[in-house]
Amino acid sequence: MGNEINKLKKMIPKNKKTAYISNALDYSKNLDRKKQSEQRNIRELTRVGLKVEILNLRDYFGKRKKLKKKIKEFGVIWVRGGNTFVLRQAMKLSGFDVILKSMLKDNILYGGYSAGICVLAPTLRGLELADDPSSKPYGKKYETVWDGLGILNYSIVPHYKSDHPESKMMNKVVKYMIDNKMLFKTLKDGEVIIIE
Repeated sequence: MGNEINKLKKMIPKNKKTAYISNALDYSKNLDRKKQSEQRNIRELTRVGLKVEILNLRDYFGKRKKLKKKIKEFGVIWVRGGNTFVLRQAMKLSGFDVILKSMLKDNILYGGYSAGICVLAPTLRGLELADDPSSKPYGKKYETVWDGLGILNYSIVPHYKSDHPESKMMNKVVKYMIDNKMLFKTLKDGEVIIIE
């Protein structure tokens, strides 16, 4: 949830119904661990007053109109971490990427962590040093999506100098972004970026 929970609480819209998206974990075959992690996230979101419903983007692959109608029920979208490339693929196949961009003017709160924020960048280049771009849980026929959503004009490097298994890999990501003259921000676990 990060270190700005009081600010987050103030940003919650009247519609507290929250779409919790965990497709970044679709690469994992450890279903028990995935479920435990999801339940922990949902408990944290519930504690701040949100009414959480799991929204599985796989249920909407090729059904953008149906997803758009469903998304209108929510005041909050929360996207968890995992593999950024898997999450981006799920967003593309469901049309969530297009829907989210069209909703930015609406009174909706988007939050999340790790992959859930990394996808907002213009590009996912550099993140292949931490996440496997060849992970294809939805089928090998789909090409890796390297474009981010372009909602931010910079990339995010999460887990930077943190007590996280991917933290050392993030040093390589930072070096890649410096070498390629990319705009980026690092986030230590617990740090947040708030855009109102």
